Amino acid sequence: MAIIDHRDQNIRRTPDEFVQHLNNFNLELKFSAGIWYFSPANGRFHERYVPELGIPERLDIAYRLKSYGLEAIEAHYPNEINEDNLHIWKQFVKDTGIRILTVIPLLFYDAQFEFGSLSSPIPGVRKLAIERLKRTLELNKELDTDFAVLWTGIDGYENPFGIDFRTMRDRFAAGIAEAMDTVPEVRIAFEPKPYEPRGHILYGTTPEGILLGQKVESLLTADENLQLLRDDHPLVGMNPEIGHMQMAYEDLPYAFSLITEYGRLFHSHWNSQPLGNYDQDLNAGVVSPEQLEAALYILKMSGYTGYFGIDVLPERMPVEVALQNSFDAIRSANDRINELDHEKIVYATEHPDKARGWIEAYAIRMRSKYPDRLGALPTLNK
Repeated sequence: MAIIDHRDQNIRRTPDEFVQHLNNFNLELKFSAGIWYFSPANGRFHERYVPELGIPERLDIAYRLKSYGLEAIEAHYPNEINEDNLHIWKQFVKDTGIRILTVIPLLFYDAQFEFGSLSSPIPGVRKLAIERLKRTLELNKELDTDFAVLWTGIDGYENPFGIDFRTMRDRFAAGIAEAMDTVPEVRIAFEPKPYEPRGHILYGTTPEGILLGQKVESLLTADENLQLLRDDHPLVGMNPEIGHMQMAYEDLPYAFSLITEYGRLFHSHWNSQPLGNYDQDLNAGVVSPEQLEAALYILKMSGYTGYFGIDVLPERMPVEVALQNSFDAIRSANDRINELDHEKIVYATEHPDKARGWIEAYAIRMRSKYPDRLGALPTLNK
């Protein structure tokens, strides 16, 4: 597997350098999609609304979306991609040119993980989880993916009384490190989520995800992994999901800036979500489009070169429509930020005393279809 260089994410720039960077760098909107929602299952309170589709039928839909911009697919092991259907996936990649971006270990669904997977206090269960993670990393290496996304929503708790949280976190991090040392040079893209299905999920917010990456890397011992770390390549990065961040009441641009500050933004999952609330996986841009624009602007500032993974739950519309709408929402927001006067924005942020309310007024006019109907834009006091 090629090691993608993310170290440029944390470059510090002067205001003049920022202006030059923003004028010259444009985000490359490479889209991926999770195969799991191509056939939405039963909801908590209703039957499924569409017939169940097998993997070949879902891949047929994915191929039809290639012309609209779908470049890669994400899938879980062993329920979506496994030893029995691996030949189907490999043939799909060969025939279509759509790649497998990541294979994700299914560490949250099985009944055996009732009390956690990698953090489980039950030795036999934890061993099974580690072995599944190892096998998933092997598949990622075999398929030449970019990383293994890791979301373990069953590792957590409801009643906090008497829990040895340190030991729980130690088991979790050590399990990841053991698998990574067994299958070295395969990166992890950790995806935090604050709650659901557990009342509280371990490492559930953006800052905690950064801490987990540092902790796991401190436990690695394989020579290949240690050499990459000596070269300042992080091996445990993040795959932040918009919905999960907003469930935790995080501000998207601030959270993304934390991840890129440490060069750990390996991937990103895009949808939309009301602040707090249950995990809705709405199409990108449906809720808080201003946060979408601000998040993209931070990624532009940071020089992000990764994929934009769409993670939605299109229960009441065809998956093709949901993906096209999400692609278009991100493309539209990206067009708006690219057309901004970056020099004036950088000046206004660096001289807030001379630009009171200017950025807000400017954003209003840039979003308006008829800006000439609005009042005059305040003057910047240079």
